[in-house]
Amino acid sequence: MCDGLKPEVLPASDPDSLAAAAAAMQSGGIVGMPTETVYGIGVVPRPEALRAVIAAKQRPEDKGIALLVDGLDQVAGLVIVSAAARQLAERFWPGPLTLVLPVRRAEFVPDALTGGHGTLGVRIPDHAVPRTLARQLGPIAVTSANRSGEPEAHTARELVDAVGASLALVLDDGPVRGGVASTVVAVGADGATRMLREGALGEARIESVLGGD
Repeated sequence: MCDGLKPEVLPASDPDSLAAAAAAMQSGGIVGMPTETVYGIGVVPRPEALRAVIAAKQRPEDKGIALLVDGLDQVAGLVIVSAAARQLAERFWPGPLTLVLPVRRAEFVPDALTGGHGTLGVRIPDHAVPRTLARQLGPIAVTSANRSGEPEAHTARELVDAVGASLALVLDDGPVRGGVASTVVAVGADGATRMLREGALGEARIESVLGGD
């Protein structure tokens, strides 16, 4: 738990740290964690915990929050996965690609995740920490560990400096490998794609998977 305004920082390589993080998230707490691109803050995607994340980031509610998963099957009942979306997932997951997919069962998806847009961001990260937590807890809602409009956190210290007062604990795995946020691509039920943010993967690499003959 937090000590004053500073959260407890634990080594991400310790299984006991991961167990403590899972317990904190299950109880509704926000946990700072590494991904392969930037440090993020994550919760179990329940409405109250999601509201706390939005408040910590001072983030507009209509932006939505992506789910990190350990496998596409974890969200198969929530979103529509077209053939194009599956192609991209098979090529780039685990990795820095967020797919924004149409929601299949809106009653099971909090508005804070979709931002009211009827779509949901999903990613399998190329990092053991969030995948382990998703394996234990189910899909976890994770967003970059910075206040809206400010620089992203590449180390646990930067994470704590940015949003530490809001966190239950932090998993420290040293500097992140990537330092560039994930690329975000919307894929409709009909397979139509649209680049929403060019990040670690350039548009040409996305098009190379989906491009015509």
